[in-house]
Amino acid sequence: MTRATALRWILALGTVAAAIVAAPNTHTHQQDATGDCAVADRAAGPDTDLYCIELFHRPDFPAASGRAELGRVPSPFGTRVSTDGHHEFNVAVVIRGLPDPSSIGPYTTYVAWATTPLLRPMVNLGPVGNGRADLGRVGFDKFLILVTAEASADGDTYQGRLVLRGISASMRMEPEDLLQLTGIVGNRGAAEPSDWPAPRPHPLVEMMPGVGDLRPAVTPYAPQTPAGGPAPRARPREVVTLPDGGTLDLEAAVVTRTINGRTFTMFGFNGQYPGPLIRVPQDATITVNFTNRLDLPTAIHWHGIRLDNRYDGVPGVTQDPVQPGDSFRYRIHFPDAGIYWYHPHHREDIQQDLGLYGNMRVDPRDPAYYGPANREEILMLDDLLTTADGAALVPYGRERATHALMGRFGNLLLVNGEPEYRLTVDRGAVVRFFLTNVSNTRTFNLSFGDEAIKLVASDVGKFEREMWVDSVVIAPAERYIVEVRFPQAGAVTLINSVQSIDHVYGNFFPEATPLGRIMVRETPARPDHATSFDTLRAHGDVVADIDRYRGDFDRPVDHRLLLTLAVDGLPYPLETLLNLDSIFFNPVEWSGTMPRMNWVTTTDQVQWILRDEDTGQENLDIDWSFRIGDRVKIRLRNDRTAVHAMQHPIHIHGQRFLVLAQDGVANDNLVWKDTTLVPVGSTVDILLELSNPGRWMLHCHIAEHLESGMRLVFDVRP
Repeated sequence: MTRATALRWILALGTVAAAIVAAPNTHTHQQDATGDCAVADRAAGPDTDLYCIELFHRPDFPAASGRAELGRVPSPFGTRVSTDGHHEFNVAVVIRGLPDPSSIGPYTTYVAWATTPLLRPMVNLGPVGNGRADLGRVGFDKFLILVTAEASADGDTYQGRLVLRGISASMRMEPEDLLQLTGIVGNRGAAEPSDWPAPRPHPLVEMMPGVGDLRPAVTPYAPQTPAGGPAPRARPREVVTLPDGGTLDLEAAVVTRTINGRTFTMFGFNGQYPGPLIRVPQDATITVNFTNRLDLPTAIHWHGIRLDNRYDGVPGVTQDPVQPGDSFRYRIHFPDAGIYWYHPHHREDIQQDLGLYGNMRVDPRDPAYYGPANREEILMLDDLLTTADGAALVPYGRERATHALMGRFGNLLLVNGEPEYRLTVDRGAVVRFFLTNVSNTRTFNLSFGDEAIKLVASDVGKFEREMWVDSVVIAPAERYIVEVRFPQAGAVTLINSVQSIDHVYGNFFPEATPLGRIMVRETPARPDHATSFDTLRAHGDVVADIDRYRGDFDRPVDHRLLLTLAVDGLPYPLETLLNLDSIFFNPVEWSGTMPRMNWVTTTDQVQWILRDEDTGQENLDIDWSFRIGDRVKIRLRNDRTAVHAMQHPIHIHGQRFLVLAQDGVANDNLVWKDTTLVPVGSTVDILLELSNPGRWMLHCHIAEHLESGMRLVFDVRP
């Protein structure tokens, strides 16, 4: 770097700092009503406070102003991130008042730049002028947008005069004012039962002041060893293949698990962890005789299945909870091919987290439904929260759920119940992976080393066309079917790579957690599916099915739901910290970097809300009624102004829907879904097909958000 260039960067940083001081208060949802970002606000678009950057002029260019819009990068997932977890945005600028560049010096054009707070690297986004310009992609966590006058548009760093500059919302995330926090240390606000072991602090993040002494204001619950000795050791899951008319006896009971040399008392279906993999042909109907051997009431929800309403497994809606020692008979019809799962729908924050979950594989009628593969693997992704010494699981709230604010992030990541997934394949093998996220709250960003990933299907069927992705973003309750080819011998790591936030110091940092390893042998795979793997198939049957609904895509929205939050009675340190923390929220909270702060929040202090924006009704007070054959367009808007805004995976029982658009960008590769991720500040439009009569639930699938009230029930009449 030349001295002159370094000096320009220093001067630029100084002018950006001046812009921050001069900027209007940006801690609220809408900026100054005359600001360019306020003008950009659209009902179907993203929140302007997070996804729009006000561009402020230098003092010597008073007529210039503008905005940089951070648009959605097209993606089959709820959010677009890079393989290593950086959120990515398509940048467009809208500018007015720029003078002719030649009038201010030896310049011919204006150029937009994106850069980090260190002013390197400097990314040339392209030439701009008055009006709108769609520019390149930005994948920085914290960044600046600069507009300069240049002699040429081709440079790799700016050489001319800085005219406009602005900062991303994430730049407002600064280290907390420790002097302000000093006054809250020692204010406890909650009782400290001696039998409440605390979760392990995050190893890379300091604890917020005043939080370490707090405990949840509930009684701890942990599964008890049965009378007469230890619980039986859990076995790896078994495959149960059932024909049409088949029957399965399923029992929920206490089991013992050994993970990383530590022994835990947990739950399991039929003594297995995960529960049995139920494999059936499409259109089959089976009977499941369920018995509850737990000390808690429970029920089983058959997630994603468009089944008879009375067997949906929702206590208080479709059935009474199954009491300890009692039984219930489910009859389940499987109309759709794909991968589904079953889990409790009563205190699932405890029961699902302790191991009550299993997959259902529905084999398609058409043997060519999927492309050729050498083998298939079914992976269930999960995490567990252990105590500071790692010797036990952190207990759950007996009377009500803990971790109500962000959900129960675990610190031990699992695949099929184990911390180290292992697979051995031949060189060149194509493996079809059926992925299910069963964690309480964690969204994963999965990749298979540097190998190409072919995305084939999601919750309730195939995409209109297959596509290549670098990584798979999968929220709680979502499923994706992908194919990966392993062309070279050696080891390939299955890894979860995200960018986490240190809220104390206001920084992003990478977390890359290996979940498993695929060993590729030198032996060539037979048969060789390289040619078919390299071909992206278009699925005409899916297109034809969806064609029947395209006339509804552009019509007005029928219902609008705001996803928001109310808190009351939080311990004083938490309330103060949340007020300080309200400056910026990541679109997705990827990691539990505040385990103590999150742990002490309970569902009597935190209420997550679905609010009908047309009637003002909330959660179970919402009264929606439809008829079979209705097609309902619903807009989901995630409130950025909530005291701790967070992403929500929204699940709808008993039906299927299409994600039409997110943040005003139409989805051009559709797939039938039952769960969709709504990031902070985003707006998602879905088209819900009503094909199944009964009383059904819509809710957030973060278990603790569901427990804190984030659910509604709607009627579908024959």
